[in-house]
Amino acid sequence: MMRRGSHWALAFMSLLLWRQSATIEVPNDPKILADLKQPPTITKQSVKDYIVDPRDNIIIECEAKGNPVPTFSWRRNGKFFNTVKDLRVTMRKRSGTLEIGFRNGGRPEDYEGEYQCFATNDHGVAMSNKILLRVSKAPLWPKEVLEPVVVSEGSSLVLPCNPPPGLPPPFTFWMSSMMIPIRQDKRVSMGLNGDMYFSNVVAQDAQNDYSCNARFLFTHTIQQKNPFTLKVLTSRKVAESTPTFLTPSGSESSKMVLRDQQLLLECIAAGLPTPAIKWFKKGGDLPAQKVKFENYNKTMKIVAVSEEDTGEYVCMATNHLGSIRHSIFVQVKAAPYWLDKPTNLVLAPEANGRLVCRANGNPKPSIRWLVNGIPINSSLPDPSRQLMGDTIIFRSVQMGSSAVYQCNASNQHGYLLANAFVSVIDMRPRILGPKNQLIKVIENNRTFLDCPFFGSPIPDLRWFKNGQGSGLDGGHYRAYVNGSLEIQRARAQDEGTYTCVASSILGMAENQVRLEVKEPSRIVGAPEHQSAIRGSTARFDCKVKFDPSLAATVTWTKDDKPIHLGWRLRKDEESLTVPNVNEGDEGTYTCTVETEIDRDSASARLTVLEEASLNPSLSSALPPDLPDPPMDLELSDPAARSVRLTWIPGNDHRSPVTEFLVQFVEDRWEPGRWQDLATYPGDLNSVILQLAPFVNYQFRVIAINQVGRSAASRPSPQYQTSSAAPDVIPRGLRGWGSQKDNMEITWEPLLDLEKNGPNLHYAVWWRRKDSDAEWSNVTTTGTKHVVHNTQTYVAYEMKIQARNDLGAGPESNVVIGHSGEDRPTGAPTELRLSKVDSTKANVHWKPVKQESVRGEFKEYRLHYWREASHVPALVFSKENKTKGFYTTVAEPSGILSDLVPFSRYKMFMVVANNGYQGPPSNTVEFSTKEGVPDAPSFFRIKRRGLDSIHLEWDKPLEPNGLLIGYQLKYQTANGSREGRPRVETFLPNVTEFTLRLPDRSSRYNFYLSALTQVGAGEVFAEESPFFGNEENFTDATGLVELTDASLASAFTLTPPPTPTTISTSPSTLPMSTTIEATTPTTTSTTATTSIEADPTTLPSVLVINKNIDKNVLDTHYAVAHGREIWNVTVEHNSNYANVSWRHNFPAGSSEFVLEFTLDRDKTMKTVPVSQQPPITVADLMAGAKYHLRVYSHELSNVTSKSVTFETKQAYIDQVDIATQGWFIGLMCAIALIILILLIVCFIKRSRGGKYPVRDKKDLPLDSVDHKDPDGSFEYQNQNKNSSDEDNKPLQGSQTSLEGNVKESDDSLVDYGEGGDGQFNEDGSFIGQYTVKKDKDETEGNESSEATSPVNAIYSLA
Repeated sequence: MMRRGSHWALAFMSLLLWRQSATIEVPNDPKILADLKQPPTITKQSVKDYIVDPRDNIIIECEAKGNPVPTFSWRRNGKFFNTVKDLRVTMRKRSGTLEIGFRNGGRPEDYEGEYQCFATNDHGVAMSNKILLRVSKAPLWPKEVLEPVVVSEGSSLVLPCNPPPGLPPPFTFWMSSMMIPIRQDKRVSMGLNGDMYFSNVVAQDAQNDYSCNARFLFTHTIQQKNPFTLKVLTSRKVAESTPTFLTPSGSESSKMVLRDQQLLLECIAAGLPTPAIKWFKKGGDLPAQKVKFENYNKTMKIVAVSEEDTGEYVCMATNHLGSIRHSIFVQVKAAPYWLDKPTNLVLAPEANGRLVCRANGNPKPSIRWLVNGIPINSSLPDPSRQLMGDTIIFRSVQMGSSAVYQCNASNQHGYLLANAFVSVIDMRPRILGPKNQLIKVIENNRTFLDCPFFGSPIPDLRWFKNGQGSGLDGGHYRAYVNGSLEIQRARAQDEGTYTCVASSILGMAENQVRLEVKEPSRIVGAPEHQSAIRGSTARFDCKVKFDPSLAATVTWTKDDKPIHLGWRLRKDEESLTVPNVNEGDEGTYTCTVETEIDRDSASARLTVLEEASLNPSLSSALPPDLPDPPMDLELSDPAARSVRLTWIPGNDHRSPVTEFLVQFVEDRWEPGRWQDLATYPGDLNSVILQLAPFVNYQFRVIAINQVGRSAASRPSPQYQTSSAAPDVIPRGLRGWGSQKDNMEITWEPLLDLEKNGPNLHYAVWWRRKDSDAEWSNVTTTGTKHVVHNTQTYVAYEMKIQARNDLGAGPESNVVIGHSGEDRPTGAPTELRLSKVDSTKANVHWKPVKQESVRGEFKEYRLHYWREASHVPALVFSKENKTKGFYTTVAEPSGILSDLVPFSRYKMFMVVANNGYQGPPSNTVEFSTKEGVPDAPSFFRIKRRGLDSIHLEWDKPLEPNGLLIGYQLKYQTANGSREGRPRVETFLPNVTEFTLRLPDRSSRYNFYLSALTQVGAGEVFAEESPFFGNEENFTDATGLVELTDASLASAFTLTPPPTPTTISTSPSTLPMSTTIEATTPTTTSTTATTSIEADPTTLPSVLVINKNIDKNVLDTHYAVAHGREIWNVTVEHNSNYANVSWRHNFPAGSSEFVLEFTLDRDKTMKTVPVSQQPPITVADLMAGAKYHLRVYSHELSNVTSKSVTFETKQAYIDQVDIATQGWFIGLMCAIALIILILLIVCFIKRSRGGKYPVRDKKDLPLDSVDHKDPDGSFEYQNQNKNSSDEDNKPLQGSQTSLEGNVKESDDSLVDYGEGGDGQFNEDGSFIGQYTVKKDKDETEGNESSEATSPVNAIYSLA
């Protein structure tokens, strides 16, 4: 019996930990779905409680899908319903929906009953819910004679409604016989049962009669009860009375409500004066977020009721004479609801799976399984199926195992029914994606090659490149189970045709994807910030580089809006020119190069300065500077949680303010510490600040432009916000056990600005999960509470709420925590190995029982160590290593990798939870097979003469077997051409070789590897030095370790920058410097490898100097494994430069050195910096070309690429015409003449002078205007599209960037009557002008022309 019980326990554990990986997900592909045979599935059905209108036909819906198309049948009241024999019943085609018509007679009531639909095909039967069909009823009100109701003034009264029982129940309301609604208030109101309640009657109540009305929703009819007539007996003095309850009766009552429904509780009291009603809950607070009071507080409604709402609710009626209470005991029950609803299961033959049906309710629902509509115990047995409570286990299913399973969960309050089919299918592999795709990717970017596939059983998918080699998975390739292949960093050699092959026992399918790797689109010459004088020309350069096989477009935008190129703005291949710059041209210009797969952009700002002639001090383009701080901070519009802050912006110093930063300081929690509050756009100077309660604020503002931040403004006046209840839920609520018999409940405290008021504390609740126990609670000011005397590893429900003196905040959601763990008692058994090779082995074991873990299962932890090596006299480490396996299957296994070949190991296994690990399993001893050796421990190349090279090496640190010799491959390498490879082999005791050079100018690539019986090991690559460096190279040795032999030929050895200590003055220094070697005894040149690589991913390269210190070796090794400086950019002016760069050094771990080399005389200037970029460097020479590189002060061989820039020319004072005396005198003379002309003009017009235009109307029109001796002139219309002279812009005026020109206000239309402004047939407008002139003279002799200087000059001409 014990063994049988253990067997069932193990089977139950395997059920809980069952893998679902065998389930097949069917893609939503029309071709797949068309060929896939599947059991039926109900897709649409009528509601369970189905009430129909008797005036309409009855439609009972039932729709289903499946392959083949299902057929439908019905049961009525549990018996087969023959729809063919009943002429009133029809079933829709390809559907199970019933239509019952009564055109030829019949009563709908005859078809009331319980209906259930069944959908059937060759693979199973699906069934609908039981649909209870009922016909809506609207019975008439019983006839009755109502006597007048006589009541004394001040007494209570109840007028009964008693509406007829309809289906569904009617909606009731009260009106008078004149159809006027009865006014309800605190004294008079209708109850939930429809009765009208008077807490006390007054004489005015007799003015109306009272009639109860019932509205039936389905029939849209209203029935009215005979009205009540009310007679009130009045008296001189009405006696007051204490409260009594009209409803409910007695001192207590009970009510049951179902979960997720709404709870309605009602208390209506009588008394004079009218009592006030209050509600509260014993032992807790009312759920503020769900409760609502209606009917003048007489009705309390709680929506979405849950088990937490169970308890005793008390209503209290009060007036000044006394009070009365009534207790209502609420019990919350629950119809069944899903915890784990069964879902469809698609399996391949011989696969495993499970269906789970878990539901909850109050009382606990019972679970019943059916197969194809038949109880599972009465169905045909299936050897692949095993029923275990609420779960069905399937093992090694066969093609005939397809069926539809129904799960019925029911209790006394309702039921749930779910259909879930098990479909066993076999299908050849299919490729679902498009054929022969072309994928384009930018070099060094990540890309995915997609190959969606389907088949049953699930096919294995492998990727191949160019139809050769083994499957692609590893290195920078990663294959996913969904068929996608990830290439982490696409390189040029990754181009080619990739083939994905999906195969199973039923066949195979394949598809090809063509990958093209493109060069990135880059802006190699970015536009620079400019300051241009108004009227000058600005030019932005933008030099781009992109892949020649891609089509690229270069576009310009201004302030993120497209630029309209026209007659003024010009764009060529590499620049944008803005001539005649004006204020409208100021802004940020962005150059964007874009291809179909990538884009790059760069921006520069144009600042427009005043004309040099008007302000010579601004004639030189000064660099932008930090803005001035804002001024005059004011507070206004105070509110509970906000205030308006207004300030005056300071001078922006030629760089517009982009944003304002508002900071605050408070004097309660962190006095004196300024904190950021919010940022606002630079065009605002008045904002509304959102504040927290219970804080005494003081504000300041900082302006920010492209140069940086301004100083802070003066602080604003203080502003105190009022207190409030917390409105934040404490974060980080968790429960965990620090000991096996406790649970610590912890949470994060509210921030100071979230406390909202004084005396902050926390209310915490907890109880065991899945229990009906009452919540335990505690109130504390700390952030931890310990629950003692708990069982080991038990789940608890927890929630928390913050409170202060002003009230309580919102409650948190329920969080699940666990009590403490204990040491596991069980140990894995039958630990064994299989398929042991040189570096890995398959591990198998028997799992432990779940209850023996005594905590959360974390992993099976394998302890293993290297006991011995089969290589004689080899020194090695016996370090104990561990590897974890997370698996919950019945027969677990795993792969132990990273073993050392040709070694003897021991291992044992334990099970671990979060805090402890259990007893060990049996110890297993095993040996790994012989493997290929590591690379030789070093490989030196010495050039002793002009015609020979001497090589030296030593045996590998890990031979991984018995060495049988060495293999040396070498070939000439002159540029990109390589000679025929040659091979030399050596015995294991040979560690040097001299090569005779037939041509001393040739260079060689050497590849050395050690040999065992298994084969050649890791390759050590070296390259012979240049002949010209022979003398310097004689004593130099380089050691380069390559993890990939295919990269050996790609490396080129170059000397690194030597660490130097340079004494410099603030000015530039000559090239002669004093260099101190990094080691006191040895001076040597280090050979490094130079490759193009991503900043975060570098090949594994080891660079070692001869006789170098171990610390230096470790430093160089660390540098080559990830440290780099790149992307050096310079923004420069005439005498300073802003330098920025990127690096991957940890913050604060390294100082940097900026090395400036003057191009013309090669003098050098170094600037050590400890700050993070960007850095501003001053004291540069104007108009000079510099070469700049950035390197690490500690790791000087980590350096950036050199960048070249040229500072701007300094402004040179030149002779300005605007400052010459003769020019100033000439301008003054011209201004005096214009002033005299204006004075003469105004004098002449004030005398009423007339313009004899009428005398000239018959003269022919010339192409220009002619002046007459008497001072008059004619307007000439040169073409029909031209305007008069007044409408021409002034000479020298500029249009804005948008090209808008404002028309002159002096239009000829003003001179005509009615505003027509029409010309005569001869082209003149004399008549109109004369009328306008006469009219103006009669109205005060005011001038009808514009008073511009141009018109005045025309008048004198």
